[in-house]
Amino acid sequence: MSQYYLKTGIPTPAPMNDGLDKPFWDGLEQNKIILQQCKSCKKWQWTPEWICRHCHSFDMGWSEVAPKGRLFSWERNWHPAHPALKDQGPYLVVLIEIPQAGNVRLVGNLLGDPMQKVTIGTEVEAVFEHHKDAEKPYTLLQWKVAG
Repeated sequence: MSQYYLKTGIPTPAPMNDGLDKPFWDGLEQNKIILQQCKSCKKWQWTPEWICRHCHSFDMGWSEVAPKGRLFSWERNWHPAHPALKDQGPYLVVLIEIPQAGNVRLVGNLLGDPMQKVTIGTEVEAVFEHHKDAEKPYTLLQWKVAG
């Protein structure tokens, strides 16, 4: 079995061209979840923007949050989302709510048996999947059931 949840060959994730989300990707490399937070109103947002979507301040910052959340939504994917995944399936794609960050939601995969019972509200923990052998090394944020 591969050390990675999904097969290699899918496009490598990278920060946006403007670098706005670079702190998030840098945090993953260090086994941390770092999300955007407004310095003025203290509200969280994801995806990152140059302006706070709550108070319209330009005073945006980044803060670390605990690597845990709860399952908000999910899909058991049977069809490949990319040609590199043509022989892999099913796999679980999840939307995870981060309570410590105002319930912003992050996408990932739920590790473990792809046929496991999945329940909305399940507590999950982050798994940092490092791809150090890639041409441009990167880290994916994956999830596992807590406990």
